[in-house]
Amino acid sequence: MKQGLSLRVSQHLALTPQLQQSIRLLQLSTLELSAEVEQMLDDNPFLEVNMDEAPREEFGLAQADAQVNTDDRESEFSSSTAATATETATVETPAESESPLTGQDDSQSWDGDGTSEIAPDDSEWGGDAPARQNNLGEDGEVDATELARSQESLTSFLHRQALALRLGEEDSAALRFLIESLNDDGYLEDSLLALAQGLAGAEDGEDVDELVHRFTVALGLLQSLEPVGVGARTLEECLSIQLRAMFDEDAGEEEEQVRRAALRMCGLSMDLLARRDVKRLSHLCNQPDTVIKAAMGLIARLEPKPGRRFVDVERNIVVPDVIVVKIGRGAQARFRVQLNADVMPRLRVHDIYANALKQHKGGGKDSSNNAALQQRLQEARWFIKNIQQRFDTILRVSNAIVERQKNFFSHGELAMRPLVLREIADELGLHESTISRVTTAKYMATPHGTFELKYFFGSSLGTETGGNASSTAVRALIKQFVSSEDPKKPLSDSQLSDMLKEQGIECARRTVAKYREALRIAPTNLRKSL
Repeated sequence: MKQGLSLRVSQHLALTPQLQQSIRLLQLSTLELSAEVEQMLDDNPFLEVNMDEAPREEFGLAQADAQVNTDDRESEFSSSTAATATETATVETPAESESPLTGQDDSQSWDGDGTSEIAPDDSEWGGDAPARQNNLGEDGEVDATELARSQESLTSFLHRQALALRLGEEDSAALRFLIESLNDDGYLEDSLLALAQGLAGAEDGEDVDELVHRFTVALGLLQSLEPVGVGARTLEECLSIQLRAMFDEDAGEEEEQVRRAALRMCGLSMDLLARRDVKRLSHLCNQPDTVIKAAMGLIARLEPKPGRRFVDVERNIVVPDVIVVKIGRGAQARFRVQLNADVMPRLRVHDIYANALKQHKGGGKDSSNNAALQQRLQEARWFIKNIQQRFDTILRVSNAIVERQKNFFSHGELAMRPLVLREIADELGLHESTISRVTTAKYMATPHGTFELKYFFGSSLGTETGGNASSTAVRALIKQFVSSEDPKKPLSDSQLSDMLKEQGIECARRTVAKYREALRIAPTNLRKSL
C-alpha cells in the first residue's frame, strides 16, 4: 500500500454562537424564555434588569419588511462591527435561518472583545430588549395569574370544613392526612392499608390495624364533606356518594325509583353504562326501559371529578405573546397587532461594570482575565440583540398572519382560509423552518379567543367551484352541523359528508370521522338522546 499526501478543498457549514443562540431563543416558549433570561442574569454579571421605563429604540420592523439581499445576510453574522449609535439605530433583519452559515470555527467566540471600538455607547443596548412598538396602553388590567392564585384549593377548602367537626387529636390528624392524600380530582388513589403501612411500616401489624381503623373512620367523615363525592376511591363510589346525597323524604315514588335504579347501575360495570346498553341494564336492574333511561340521564348530570373546580387555574393559563385589537367598526374596521408587554423581558448592559471594563486596560497577568470579561460583555450584548430579534420576528409573522386571515378575525373560524408555512416564509423572506419555530408554542389573543399561531395554518380541501376551503373552516362547519342536529336522530359521518358536499366542499366520510375525533365529538350511537 503506497502512502502519500494530497490537498483537498471542501466546504462545510458551521453555526456561529450568535446564530445558535438566536435560533434557540426563537423556538423557546414564553416560560422557557423566562427561564433562559433568569439563567443568563445569574451567569452574566454585565446583564441586568432594566427597571426604568426607558424609551425603546426605533429600529427593527421598518427595515424588517424589506427583502434581505445576500450581502446583508452574509454581513449580519460574519462581521461584528456595529454601526455608529444614533437616535434611530438600524439593526439587520432577524432572518436567522436565512443567513448563510460561515465556515469559521464553531468555537464559542462572540466576535468581539467588548471594547469601546466595538460598541462606543452601551446605551445602545440599554433599552427594553423586546421589539419596538408593542402598542400597549398604560391602562392596568387584571393579571390572570393573580386571579388564579386567589382561588382556594381543594385541600384548604376541606381543611376549613374539618375544623368545624370538633374532632379529637387522633381523628383530626387522620382526616388531615387523608385530605393531603387526595389527587386533583378529589379521589383517594391509595388504599387505606397502603397509607397505613407507609406510616407505621409493613412489619408492625398492630399499628397498621389501628391506623386502618382510624383512616376508615376519617374516610367516612371526608366523604361527608363538600364537594359531594370527594374522597371516593373509584368512579362508581364517587357517583354512588352523590346519588345517596340526593335522598329526599318528600321525593315522589317515581323519582325515588329512578334514584335507586341509578344506584344499582353504579354497582354494575361502567362499560354497560358507557355503551348505553339499555336492554342489558334493564335486565340486570329489573326495571323498565323508561326508568333505566331516566336513571342514565340522572347519572349524566353528576360530577365525575368533584375536585375539578378547585384545580389550580394557573397551570391552564395560556399567556399570549401577541394581542390583536380591533380598531373601528364596519367596513372601516382594521386589526392592530401588538406584543404582550407582560412576556417581554427588559434587559440592559450594566453601565457601571461595562464602563469600568472599558477604563481598565489589563496587561500581563490580567490580560487573560480582561479578555474573558470583555467576551462576557459582548455575550450580554448579543443576548439582548437576539431577544430583540426574536420579538421582531414574532411580530412580523403575526402581522402577516393577520393580513392573510382577515376574514377569520372579522367573521370567525368559518371564514378561515387555507394557509401554509411557505406562503408566510416567501412573503417575509425567511426560511420555512424559521416560521415553524416562530409559530410553535407562541399564542395570539384575538377577539374570538386565544390560539396558537399554528392554528391559523391549515390544509386545503377542494370545492366544486375549483377553489379551496380550509380544514379549520371545515371542522368548524362540522361542529355547527352537530350542534344543530336532532338529539334523537344524530347525524352520521356519511350524512355529514353529504351535507358538506351540499355546501360545495368535497370531504370524504373518513376525513369527516378524523375531523370529528379531533373535535372530540362522540360517534352517533353515543350522541343519541335516550
